[in-house]
Amino acid sequence: MARRRPVLVAVRLTPGESADWRAKAKAAGVPLSALIRRAVARTRTWTARAAEVERERTRQVSRIGNNLNQIAKWANTHKGAAEAVEVLARLVAIERALGALARFENPERDAH
Repeated sequence: MARRRPVLVAVRLTPGESADWRAKAKAAGVPLSALIRRAVARTRTWTARAAEVERERTRQVSRIGNNLNQIAKWANTHKGAAEAVEVLARLVAIERALGALARFENPERDAH
């Protein structure tokens, strides 16, 4: 027997959104309310501290991407005369950025 759910939560939608949600529920073979409960249950939320960790992680990944782009540009410019020392220095910079990123790998661990 299904568990009784006496609390109603209202959500305002456009007619298109409502049609999309209902189509998704039908395709999944569940009532719309069950689809919404499942979707919300899978949604990850963060505390303010964890949100800052996510922002820092994004900044670190951006820096790594910038370093990789610089290495690619340099390598394409100097195809025949690649200076191993400069390439290694840039790779060390990436390694350091990855190390900094690893500190933010598990924000829940730091919250306890």
